[in-house]
Amino acid sequence: MAHFYLDDSLAAQLGEAGREVGAVVRLRGPDARHAVTVSRVRPGERLRLGDGAGLVVHGTVSRAESAEVSLEVERVERTPRPAPRIHLVQALAKGDRDELALQAATELGVDVVVPWQAARSVSRWDAAKAVKGRERWTTIAREASKQSLRAWLPEIEPVASTKQLVEHASSATMLVLDPLGDVALAQLSAAELGDGDIVLVVGPEGGIADEEFAALSAAGARRVRLGPTVLRTSTAGPAAIAVLSAALGRW
Repeated sequence: MAHFYLDDSLAAQLGEAGREVGAVVRLRGPDARHAVTVSRVRPGERLRLGDGAGLVVHGTVSRAESAEVSLEVERVERTPRPAPRIHLVQALAKGDRDELALQAATELGVDVVVPWQAARSVSRWDAAKAVKGRERWTTIAREASKQSLRAWLPEIEPVASTKQLVEHASSATMLVLDPLGDVALAQLSAAELGDGDIVLVVGPEGGIADEEFAALSAAGARRVRLGPTVLRTSTAGPAAIAVLSAALGRW
């Protein structure tokens, strides 16, 4: 399988070249160093290079140095942004469980991820930590996107409060994962899922508080279950995304 790297200047490089097939594009920065020093990419090998916004080029390496990898373009793909989009509202969790959820969700096709400061979240993000946390989550999503050969990078939004989630519920189909939910996610019809974006809400280890359930339900969110067992916060979101991917025809 060809290696896959990301460079957000890719579209501009093709524009400057004035053509696509036969153009030479360049990968620079940390990804170039990784390609040469870690993956041992050499001239003559085939790579995929994307911009994280739907554009992916396939080509052969013509030059491989730690500062720059040059690629002669053989084929160009443009993938439309998925619609409807799947949002994962992931409660902050202790250890690395929220990060594990993010990584797996990215591999499974999540489009937007919202860190959630839930009432029972053990991990707490103050203003400074919120900035660093979002940056780390962005890095994790980027690396998982490269591993899974994703044409579109998921968006990582700022940490949200329950009040902000309530405001968001009016503009999308919000599904709150609850082991005691009145309906199974897999049983929801396409009509019930609707045509707009779908927002999955996953609580922390201690579960979603009663007042949070009440606020989200009052705003139009629906409580749904995945199955007969209780999943960890690190696996519930990715499992739900897999179910939705099948229901929406992504898989």
